[in-house]
Amino acid sequence: MSSTNDADFPLTTVEFVALAALLTCLTALSIDIMLPVLPQLADGLGVENPNDRQWIVTSYLGGLVVGQMIAGSLSDRFGRLPVLFVGLAVFIASAALASFATSFSSLLAARCLQGIGGAAPRIITMAVVRDRFAGRQMARIMSLVMTTFIMVPVFAPSLGQLLAAGAGWRAPLHALTVVGVISLAWAWLRLPETSPHHRRASVLGGSSTTTLPYQNALMTVIKSRTTVGYILANGCMFGCLMGYILSSQQIFVDVYDLGAYFPLAFGLIALAMALAGILNSRIVVRLGMRDVSHRALFGFLGLAIILAVVSLVYQGRPPFWFLWSALWLQFFCFGLIVSNFNAISIEPLGKVAGTASSIMGSYTTLSGALLGAIVGQAFDMTAWPINVAFVVFSGLALIIVLITERGRLFTEEVAA
Repeated sequence: MSSTNDADFPLTTVEFVALAALLTCLTALSIDIMLPVLPQLADGLGVENPNDRQWIVTSYLGGLVVGQMIAGSLSDRFGRLPVLFVGLAVFIASAALASFATSFSSLLAARCLQGIGGAAPRIITMAVVRDRFAGRQMARIMSLVMTTFIMVPVFAPSLGQLLAAGAGWRAPLHALTVVGVISLAWAWLRLPETSPHHRRASVLGGSSTTTLPYQNALMTVIKSRTTVGYILANGCMFGCLMGYILSSQQIFVDVYDLGAYFPLAFGLIALAMALAGILNSRIVVRLGMRDVSHRALFGFLGLAIILAVVSLVYQGRPPFWFLWSALWLQFFCFGLIVSNFNAISIEPLGKVAGTASSIMGSYTTLSGALLGAIVGQAFDMTAWPINVAFVVFSGLALIIVLITERGRLFTEEVAA
């Protein structure tokens, strides 16, 4: 199907994109709304090592990895909606628990559980998009969803800072509970099932000639050279993103002394990704997913090399205007890369879109969390760790894409 406006699907394209973006943005909101309050949170719970603040983000990502491993495959088997509703319920309950945590360890445990619940809306949304669309239209819808999703970091840090100023560092966690309830209510009332029974493995073990057995789904994903290659490449790019997110508060505040202006600097860089998503939704149908994403990958790597050289000259502390401008341009390229890499990865796997989404989400989150944690823990009061990481990670992504495409870049993809 190529449209959301048929009789059995009550949502218009606008409402579908808005709901999909809300469900997807729960993860970004759960991370970014906490960034400005990390120092207050650490003080409130007696955390002494400044780098330990990063575990507030990393613990959520750890739960997200676990949840994504099972959410998509369960949705292929039991349907999208049951898994989505259970995941949202877990997200809401754990967000409430986190907001009342009395120790750092209990907060980390609740955040991990919150990540497990938050995996379902993220993965199910990608599967639902693949259920409804194919080819470049799918890439266009994903770009629109990602654009709205990426807008969250533009305002989330400011929202977190505002809430904390008015009601303390626990207020952002209360806000996540409320957003989870809104998401569950909207999906419950409006979103229909998009994975029909004949495409799911029978719960009771029945068989169908049109059903791909659950046990074969993973092998179907692994056997797709395109899927595996672009999942690996996307994992490297998410390592860049998470390294930046985990280090940004310390770089902007501790190194460059931005103070209350941190949410503005962070949000404007996030805006670059949103603008890239809007541009991608307009050009990808005409130019193709590979042409756009490959050129953007070269742009990201080239900028990373330039920034690393300048950073070396300035002993890890380049002028702020130069660092910020380079990051803005890099994350504009990032916005052109990730949505297209996602679309290329899942395109060959319509019959197992849920399982494919699980594997894609689990791997990119795991690699992003691990690579990002390495970069974050290497913070040394300079921007040097993220400068080096951006060169290494994007360079690896380019090598993987070259191998996957057998050296042919910018080529038109085969129509679905």
